[in-house]
Amino acid sequence: MKKKVLSAILCIAMVATMLIGCSSGGSSDSGDSGDSGSDEGSGGGKKIGITVQNIENAYWAGVMSKLGEILKENGYEATIVGCEENASTQISQIENFITSGCDLIMVHPHDADAVEESCKQALDAGIKVMCWDNEMENTTANWVLDNTELGKEIGKTAANFINEHYTADNKAEVCVIGKPDTQVLLERQQGIEAGLEENCEDNYEIVATIEGVVNNEVQSQAETVLQAHPDCKVWVGVGAGAMIGSNTALLAEYGGAGNIPEDVGVITTDVTSEQLDALQAGDEAVRAIVGFEGSNTDTAQACYEMFEKILNGEFDDVSGDEKNVYRPTMEINSDNIEEIQAGM
Repeated sequence: MKKKVLSAILCIAMVATMLIGCSSGGSSDSGDSGDSGSDEGSGGGKKIGITVQNIENAYWAGVMSKLGEILKENGYEATIVGCEENASTQISQIENFITSGCDLIMVHPHDADAVEESCKQALDAGIKVMCWDNEMENTTANWVLDNTELGKEIGKTAANFINEHYTADNKAEVCVIGKPDTQVLLERQQGIEAGLEENCEDNYEIVATIEGVVNNEVQSQAETVLQAHPDCKVWVGVGAGAMIGSNTALLAEYGGAGNIPEDVGVITTDVTSEQLDALQAGDEAVRAIVGFEGSNTDTAQACYEMFEKILNGEFDDVSGDEKNVYRPTMEINSDNIEEIQAGM
């Protein structure tokens, strides 16, 4: 466990220290290594500013670290910062990117409505803007998931597990882990609940709903749920933190790996090394992951390819729904986990 924690800390540290380019305006989220890469490659020294919801989240730390490596290898200067779920902070970060003359700004918004105006200012300044996750108006392109449908896939996958182990006379007690103050995660949570309802056989009951995207926050709440509902055995959630936190709580509840009953399961989305390790081990509570492109490298590469298309002008003459590019989803299981692990 100590190795996993150390790995996560090092991953976050890499994001904070290896990536520079656009001014961070004094933000402590971005460090300066003194060498942001050469002008060789397709980037030609172009500047990219990236702001995400929460860089302490294991999923974002992993993907952003890989994305930073790809951008540097291809000659881009990049700054990657987290707003830590604060819209005002994110607006300031976008304004700093504008002032420093970025060629492209990517925003993964905590509150999409709140950053529309600052993204418009970027467009007015001749800067291309990409949104990750939301169908925003003031952008060049949006790289999005249908979060309701993603949630339904998580719910359907969980329903398959429930239908295998539970009946109407022996209902599964379920905990849903969401984040309702973030619109896309609220849509994902609502999709999970709809997926359960559509695919279960009157054999489950949601006994608790908690919030969180960071491991330790979810773990603490999960432990409280288990005190009130010791028979709560199925846990579904909106991201990596939901999986890692609840799995850790369940391992403590049942006395460690190898002691988890077969009718106990955690099913969420995102793809992190810790999630994959738990799934591959086969003796923890993690049962399935509904992922996106695949590994951290796969997702980072797909994001980089979006950057290239935007900077090359492929979205200059599109508007409305035409600028929304939907990402694929996939189930991660024993058939493909080794390939995905190799790209983490």
